Amino acid sequence: MPSPVPIVGGTGTLGFGLAVRLARVGVPVIIGSRRADRAEEAAGKARERVPDGQIEGLENAEAATRGDVVFLTVPFRAQSENLTNLREALRPGQILVDATVPMAAAISGKATRLLGVPQGSAAEQAREMVPEGVTVVSALHTVAGHVLSDLDHRLDEDVLVCGDVRDSKRTVAELIDRIPGLRAVNAGALETARLVEGLTPLLISINARNKVTAGIRLTGLEEPRW
Repeated sequence: MPSPVPIVGGTGTLGFGLAVRLARVGVPVIIGSRRADRAEEAAGKARERVPDGQIEGLENAEAATRGDVVFLTVPFRAQSENLTNLREALRPGQILVDATVPMAAAISGKATRLLGVPQGSAAEQAREMVPEGVTVVSALHTVAGHVLSDLDHRLDEDVLVCGDVRDSKRTVAELIDRIPGLRAVNAGALETARLVEGLTPLLISINARNKVTAGIRLTGLEEPRW
């Protein structure tokens, strides 16, 4: 049986969509939330969507102890608080997959604008905050949460993965690649996340103008290298 995948902030659109997509391909999932009752409520809804899925709901910190790869799918305004709360829960050897985008919407600004982060990116900020021995990988910034949540929607896009440890990126890529229609692509070191995070507000702008839900697809790349 695959190791459970905790999703901190799994009650949000992106986290919930990731949960049901992974559960549908047989990956055990733990939806995390600040409150255990909200987590279990979301898990119940996910089980209705994927009746044969292994989906549990737990408080964030407890959820984070249960898997080797932990996804953080919270808004930027909640990233620092969540990472602070996870310091005692995360352990050396784990991988934290950060999907945070520092959009101006976090401070009542426009979702089409990117905030400056002193460390360079939200992912690099996460790297400063996790306990020693926890590896941060950046991914899932260009996949729309509501599209993931719609199991009838056929996915066909690439997911740019950034990180400094090749094996950790490969581990995350293998999970992402299990979801039909998603292809993980090695986008380089973690510092590259500052570029990838900026694609989210760009896509929001494009999608609003064209009334679509476009993603990223790289042409001329038959087999991504890791």
